[in-house]
Amino acid sequence: MSLINTQVQPFKTQAFHNGKFVEVSNETMKGKWSVVIFMPAAFTFNCPTEVEDAAENYAEFQKMGAEVYIVTTDTHFSHKMWYATSPAVGKAQFPLVGDPTHTLTRAFDVHIDSEGLSLRGTFVINPEGIIKTAEVHSNEIARDVKETLRKLKAAQYTAANPGQVCPAKWNEGAKTLTPSLDLVGKI
Repeated sequence: MSLINTQVQPFKTQAFHNGKFVEVSNETMKGKWSVVIFMPAAFTFNCPTEVEDAAENYAEFQKMGAEVYIVTTDTHFSHKMWYATSPAVGKAQFPLVGDPTHTLTRAFDVHIDSEGLSLRGTFVINPEGIIKTAEVHSNEIARDVKETLRKLKAAQYTAANPGQVCPAKWNEGAKTLTPSLDLVGKI
């Protein structure tokens, strides 16, 4: 079953955020757009490149009213040390979320049972806690957060403009479509 247009399942966990341990839950995510980025584990070679990419684009996420959450199956204690020892991860101003119980990885269907780790998954969630986009792929392929930003903008646009759809390669400011019988066979 697809997670698209489903409610984020209830959860409560700890994160390292701006020098403190904080609680993150489905309730704390409500009221704003959220981008949840799952990674296999802290202290790996590829994951810090993705954290750094998200950090370098964090101002754009904030301008769009969105919070970024990086999630691994490590603890928030591990994330504190990862933040302190990795120059790339040290750029993060968003929560580094621990999921040692695998509650989140299982709820978002990115858990690798045989490894106790997560696949690379990216989810855009609206302020009501509804999953609007999902991308999951193999761990050897790192992501480009600019595509996540594009998907977030499209999700926000369609939320603000019911009845409109964003066509392939849509970017902010580009033409959208109004689905109708008149368009069938003409595009």
